[in-house]
Amino acid sequence: METVALAVEQKGIQAWWDLSDEELLGADAAEYEKVTDTLDVWFDSGVTHSFVVDRRDDIPASADLYLEGSDQHRGWFMSSLMTSVAMHGHAPYKQVLTHGFTVDQHGRKMSKSVGNVVAPQEVFNKYGADILRLWVASTDYRSEIAVSDEILKRSADAYRRIRNTARFLLANLNGFNPATDCVAPEDMVALDSWAMAKAQATQADITAAYEKYDLLGVTQKLMQFCSIDMGSLYLDIIKDRQYTAKADGLARRSCQTALYHIVQAMVRWMAPVTSFTAQEIWEVLPQADQNPDEFVFTGTWYNAWPTVSAKDGYDDAFWTDLLQVKDAVNGALEQARKDDVLGGSLEADVVIYTDAKMQSQLAKLSDELRFVLITSTATVSDLADKPADASATSIDSVFVKVSKSSGEKCVRCWHHREDVGTITAHPELCGRCVENIDGAGEVRAFA
Repeated sequence: METVALAVEQKGIQAWWDLSDEELLGADAAEYEKVTDTLDVWFDSGVTHSFVVDRRDDIPASADLYLEGSDQHRGWFMSSLMTSVAMHGHAPYKQVLTHGFTVDQHGRKMSKSVGNVVAPQEVFNKYGADILRLWVASTDYRSEIAVSDEILKRSADAYRRIRNTARFLLANLNGFNPATDCVAPEDMVALDSWAMAKAQATQADITAAYEKYDLLGVTQKLMQFCSIDMGSLYLDIIKDRQYTAKADGLARRSCQTALYHIVQAMVRWMAPVTSFTAQEIWEVLPQADQNPDEFVFTGTWYNAWPTVSAKDGYDDAFWTDLLQVKDAVNGALEQARKDDVLGGSLEADVVIYTDAKMQSQLAKLSDELRFVLITSTATVSDLADKPADASATSIDSVFVKVSKSSGEKCVRCWHHREDVGTITAHPELCGRCVENIDGAGEVRAFA
């Protein structure tokens, strides 16, 4: 082989036909027969199963998946099927997955002459491999796949949302030992139980999407979880508890328990797509297992969830309704800021005027409604009592009255409370913060 290869290297491929057997092989020529037939490339590639699969005892007789472009239905997929059936009587694969071709943002084929080619190496250098992987997973690969710098920027924004969510979860697990600090499900704050239940439901959706190779569905569910379920509701609300509650108190440990289980699950959801980031998270993630896997990729979907259930009507429907009310109140707060009524939301006293049904829902939170709305006070009144200056909202049955709080600002939690300065030992703190510093810690039941 080396002798023939050297001749081709020196004289070109035509040497195979022009040179005699003796000129090619010398004295060994008599032991060989030169064949001038051309080996069809589809036959060549179509029998790869014979040495990739057939000769290895450690993998099944048929590959799990063949992956190629849509033009291979009459090419590699077919030649592989025909040769395998002829040789073994069965297909060489269990499943076939096809994808479309990459085009620019205008749907045009990539062409060097047009100047619209996006080189993967350039994307690696500018954004990193995970953003390229996320872009691929965020497309409907069954049809043509558009790529441009603007599209990649959107993928980079989505990646930052995922990464920042994971970073927040990890940062708030500082000082938390899952082997000793986890709170029993029956003792957890209702919002934390909801967050874990939401994560479990999301995991079910994501794993089902992976099973169907629906990567677009995976990334959509992951982004919804990070942006809506976590970002717009849960993570925003728990900052007060995480930053101001007693460090080892039940209220804060309940939240950390939820964060621990959520990030344990989330890092596994991410791993097939944003692989480098997932491993980066895995290496700093607190582990209850004394001998965890070295790599996130060798594990399984998270299955160490505690048994959680909706507490006294605090189910997903309740928190979904509450999120809508929170959005409505945020709109009124934003308008108050524009009108120079207040600066931040913690300067606000809020009154919500609504119908009996919504009143009964919001009343469940009692004084903890203010923690959900991130205001210093929050009360609920009958819709019929709304004053003329109450603001209409996106919800027909909800009106909001925002006023600047008359309470003093606590320098620790920044809430404006009437009891600031009433405790001599801590003249600048509210009663809640004093309890979190000197006492057993505040009690939270709902949020």
